[in-house]
Amino acid sequence: MTYHPKSDFMAVMIERGFLADCTDYQGLDEALSKGVVSTYIGYDATAASLHVGHLLNIMMLRWLQKTGHQPITLMGGGTTKVGDPSFRADERPLLTDAKINENINGMQKVFAKYLSYNDDTPTGAKMLNNAEWLDGLNYLEFLRDIGKHFSVNRMLSFESVKSRLDREQSLSFLEFNYMILQAYDFLELNRRYGCLLQMGGSDQWGNIINGIDLTRRVLDHEIYGLTSPLLTTSDGKKMGKSQGGAIWLNDEMLSSYEFWQFWRNTTDADTGRFLKLYTEIPVDECDRLGALQGSDINEAKIILANEVTALLHGRAAAEAAEKTAHEVFEKGGTGDDLPTLELSADDIGDGISIVQLFVRAGLSGTGKEAKRLFADNGAKVNDADHKDAGVLVTVADLASPMKLSAGKKRHALIVLK
Repeated sequence: MTYHPKSDFMAVMIERGFLADCTDYQGLDEALSKGVVSTYIGYDATAASLHVGHLLNIMMLRWLQKTGHQPITLMGGGTTKVGDPSFRADERPLLTDAKINENINGMQKVFAKYLSYNDDTPTGAKMLNNAEWLDGLNYLEFLRDIGKHFSVNRMLSFESVKSRLDREQSLSFLEFNYMILQAYDFLELNRRYGCLLQMGGSDQWGNIINGIDLTRRVLDHEIYGLTSPLLTTSDGKKMGKSQGGAIWLNDEMLSSYEFWQFWRNTTDADTGRFLKLYTEIPVDECDRLGALQGSDINEAKIILANEVTALLHGRAAAEAAEKTAHEVFEKGGTGDDLPTLELSADDIGDGISIVQLFVRAGLSGTGKEAKRLFADNGAKVNDADHKDAGVLVTVADLASPMKLSAGKKRHALIVLK
């Protein structure tokens, strides 16, 4: 990125690694420099909680507000009834209105942790629901007034649609309408609330461009789009996806301790980058921590886990998680009174199968049952997902206690006598 921004927000986006692309760097930067810019990100209500994959864009909204602008969190009460087909192999299951509203209530809890919803200030966040304007649409009027601005040829050329059709996978007419509805969201947000910017992951680029084009055609207003990179971890996995399932942000779906452990288990190569994206630690300090080598990088990972957990669950929850982890892993204690299996060097010999450890620790009845646990992504070692049932554990591996987990609720410690 060679552009040198004048506005604080664009500077943060570039410096911390949030920026993938922008429709008009200079135009947006000047708008941000002149006054408060209202900016939205849309969230369809497909689950009862947001997950870690959403956190990068939530942090973008947080920085937007901290640099003097107004975030809008747009709940997809209307668009969820259609389902975004972008880069999906099949159609999303259709949800009832009651389920959509229930999911929205669960998602709203998270935003309140990161944004200040104060209507008395120009930068106070707004939470809106696109059902407000989509539910009451007259179909024929909508086709005549809005549909005429869309070229089917162009819609078919967007990568999110094209990739589905190239694989000869069905794309329903219902889903095909999604990009028109999302474009209409941007038009309505600009018309009703003066919203100038839509942000989203880079997979939303086509949908964002549609909204900008539609608003120019209908209202002759200049608006902007900005996307963030679609994050993968250094080992190529999609950010936020673990073998055990999504890393949820609502504490009733994932405990603050498990959330803390997810960040503590970040790979060395990702630590510096994640500190910049998911914490508010100054960039220079993120670079210093990310450059630590060997066992020293664990200090950086603990700081990362503490800061991310404190933003979501509060500082007390972060400190409690670190204390529990310290008791279990470093002091050799039992933390939550975990059952403990003590082994001598003679018991281990040249190595003992991880499957056998699960059996001896009482987490599986038989070796076959333990192997099935691994195959079903239900096994964890030291709170990290573990799929390889063929691993041999040596005396060196037990220099510090090893925690084994079968599912979310059954745990045991393996310690060396």
